[in-house]
This record gives sequence, C-alpha cells and structure tokens, in this order.
Amino acid sequence: MDKTYPSAAAAVADIPDGASLAVGGFGLVGVPIVLIRALLALGSTNLQVASNNCGVDGWGLGELLREGRIARVIASYIGENKDFARRYLGGELEVELTPQGTLAERLRAGGTGIPAFFTASGVGTMVADGGLPWRYGQGGEVTVSSPPKETRRFSSLGGEKEYVLEEAIVTDYALVRAAKGDRHGNLVFEKSARNFNPVAGMAGRITIAEVNELVEPGEIDPDQVHLAGIYVNRVVQLGAVDAAELPIEKTTTRRRPTASARARTEGNGAN
Repeated sequence: MDKTYPSAAAAVADIPDGASLAVGGFGLVGVPIVLIRALLALGSTNLQVASNNCGVDGWGLGELLREGRIARVIASYIGENKDFARRYLGGELEVELTPQGTLAERLRAGGTGIPAFFTASGVGTMVADGGLPWRYGQGGEVTVSSPPKETRRFSSLGGEKEYVLEEAIVTDYALVRAAKGDRHGNLVFEKSARNFNPVAGMAGRITIAEVNELVEPGEIDPDQVHLAGIYVNRVVQLGAVDAAELPIEKTTTRRRPTASARARTEGNGAN
C-alpha cells in the first residue's frame, strides 16, 4: 500500500478540535515541524499533546502553544519554553509532568497493547503519592492535582522493592519526523531523533510521518528499520528547504588556538 500524501496539509486535514497527539522530537531534534505548521494552518484547537517537551518559544510545538491551540500537555519537562511556563503557571494550560523514561515507556506500551506497567521511577514522590499540580488558577492556587497511583512491592528483580503503576498512552494521532522512509511507511531515524519519534509513532491510532528522503519499498534494509510501516498510516516527503531547517537549541563556542599556541602544544607533546 502506498501511504504517501501529496502535502502536509492533506495529511493532517482530518485532525479535529480536541484531538490527542503524540509528537516526536527531543529538544529541537527530530521535530515534525512541517506537520505542526500544517496543523497550525488548519486551525485545530483544544489539542491534547504528549511529547517529551513543548518546543521552544515560537518553534516546534511552541508555534501551536503561542496561538493557544494546546489545552493539555503530558511532558517530561518544561525546558527552555518561557511561554509554556507562563501559560502553565497562569492557569491557561494543564500539564502532567512525568519522568522522561516513564513517558517513553507509556508511549511504547500504548503501541504494543500493554495497558499499564510497574516502574520504580517516582516511588516515594508526588508522582506516586499524588498532589502534583496539573493546573493552576489565575491567582496561583492549584485547581487540579494528580491523583495517587497504585503501588505494589515486588521481589522478582532481586530484593523486594516498591513500584508504581503507570498507564499507557494511546492518542488519536501521532506526528513524527524521520530521516528516511519508504512508501509503505517503514522509517529510519537519525541519531537522537530516534529517542522519542519511534515510541510516539507507536502510540498514535493514526501516525503521520514527514521524511527527509523518500525511497521505494525494499530500498531500506529491514535490519535498519526503526519503526515498521505497520505503525505508520501516512507519509509526507519534505522539500529540500524544509528538510534543511534544523535549528540549534543552544550554541556554544570556544576560541580557536592561534598558530603559535598550536606550535607550543605540539612542541610540548614532542618532548
């Protein structure tokens, strides 16, 4: 089955108001920015998003956030997005913060049909005991808090230990970005873009992928496939300009050594 769509706009055209989305990306790496912008242009609002973070101010999911299109976020951290923090603390946004590894496993579990699992992460904290502020009021008071979760003790891993029950995440749609994909939806992710994109793609009932490079079925070695086409419903090939838009979240520089400094270093090494 050829799963390619002619444009990002066509691929997201049926995403309604109130839809839940699993969105790939780690920081600014592997963010399905073209699909996000197509969704922004579509006008869908009151969206519920599960993603590692919510982009940065004015980029990635931050573009949807800026326009007030997102109502609820499940994420592992607020990160560098000041608008995200402002909306959360100002009562405009409901936020369920969850440990990063737990979030990844909740998405993966949703894609594999596992309804819930026990993990040690969060035991003894408000993650398990409840009371995490999900929504604030305009006066700074907490209006919605996380409920307590079931905990149990297990000794199967060598020594009895307490674990907390975490529920899987399944969303209406998933948006992911891959370095390469074929017309059947098999995807390959590059480096750290592989962190959350595969599990986000597994969690969506309808998964839409934007790909830098589109190839024919059979051109990707099966051993190199990171997300099988069975999880992917729609594929959009990016143009050269869109594929090259790869912003850097934080740029660090150092002064290059002068020729004389290099010579002294090399001379000391020789001695």
